[in-house]
Amino acid sequence: MMRGNRNMGNMMKQMKKMEKKLAEEQKVMEAKTYTGVSPDEMVKATFTGKREMTDLTIDPKAIDPDDPDMLSDLILAAVNSALKQIDDEGKQTLGKYTNNIPGM
Repeated sequence: MMRGNRNMGNMMKQMKKMEKKLAEEQKVMEAKTYTGVSPDEMVKATFTGKREMTDLTIDPKAIDPDDPDMLSDLILAAVNSALKQIDDEGKQTLGKYTNNIPGM
């Protein structure tokens, strides 16, 4: 019975260590910036790792009053590009902690 308690204690210590490392890596990731760019580089969207947009740069050539849908498409492409970068880094960095946890 004592051995089972010791194993449980060790497992809890390992979980606490892992939880601490996960929180540290998450903070590092959240402090980074990610810039997504439209295919023609006319629009750039910058986000923090917390998925907050901090900047949106639009080349004046992208503003065509006769084709507002083009600008919308460029913005969507840049935003989605940045968000994909955040997702990819999250999977790579934080995934090593959550891959074996059901429901994560």
